[in-house]
Amino acid sequence: QLQLVESGGGLVQPGGSLRLSCVASGFTFSNFAMTWYRQAPGKERELVAGIRKDSDEIKYADSVKGRFNISRDNAKSAVYLTMNSLKPEDTAVYYCNAGWAIPVYYWGQGTQVTVAS
Repeated sequence: QLQLVESGGGLVQPGGSLRLSCVASGFTFSNFAMTWYRQAPGKERELVAGIRKDSDEIKYADSVKGRFNISRDNAKSAVYLTMNSLKPEDTAVYYCNAGWAIPVYYWGQGTQVTVAS
């Protein structure tokens, strides 16, 4: 059964950091690019970052460049998002998915990130 399980969210003050994790199962993780998306209240889901299957190409939304870092561990079927210098506008539910240009699978439950003082 295919699963994407995100974790690591929470409440953090502006300027703080968080590391999100996504563990995948039910498909051959190492064959797929992986991406992080986020959805803020009242807004559409947007791409945050993506990483190719061999980590040889990475992309970021302009709004997070220089602050967020995506990485993966194919041996653990896991993809990570390290978020630094967090801003209130980063508040959203964060999701992972497979695929580079479009998401391949159904969405998991996501993990809530709230940036507030």
